[in-house]
Amino acid sequence: MPEQFTPERADQLPGPDEILSMSGLEFMQKVLAGELPMAPIGAALNYRLQSVAAAEVIFRGTPGFDHMNPSGTIHGGWYGTLLDSAMACAVMTCVPKGSVYTTLEYKVNIIRPIPSGVTVDAIGTVEHAGRSTGVATGRIVGVEDGKLYATGSTTCIIMTPK
Repeated sequence: MPEQFTPERADQLPGPDEILSMSGLEFMQKVLAGELPMAPIGAALNYRLQSVAAAEVIFRGTPGFDHMNPSGTIHGGWYGTLLDSAMACAVMTCVPKGSVYTTLEYKVNIIRPIPSGVTVDAIGTVEHAGRSTGVATGRIVGVEDGKLYATGSTTCIIMTPK
């Protein structure tokens, strides 16, 4: 499988016509296969796509010093961004060709701090995907220790541009 890649410029991201030409599942599979670029934020926050299936997406990441708040723990924004990516991309796998989606809202419950350098999986699972909304839940789980670090939920809007 080709290596996933991070674009260096905005013009390397897929345009609206390319995005609308495939289903959300096809799009996510192409990102995983390295045929389309990862979201640039993944490089900044040290996470990447791990697996893609219909109604489930997993991102794997390792927070470090650059992701800490002033008190020396991993910033809540890291948890939130990782869970938003996993949950919203899970919804994306249910979006039909010709449609797009975006997050309307999400909620995060941090259960325990992730130690710096610990690798975790963020697992997004679709609970509902209809014509206009998608609902998903997420979990951040330690790869080595199996601990549950955070949970989340999201609602996404699904739209067909005219």
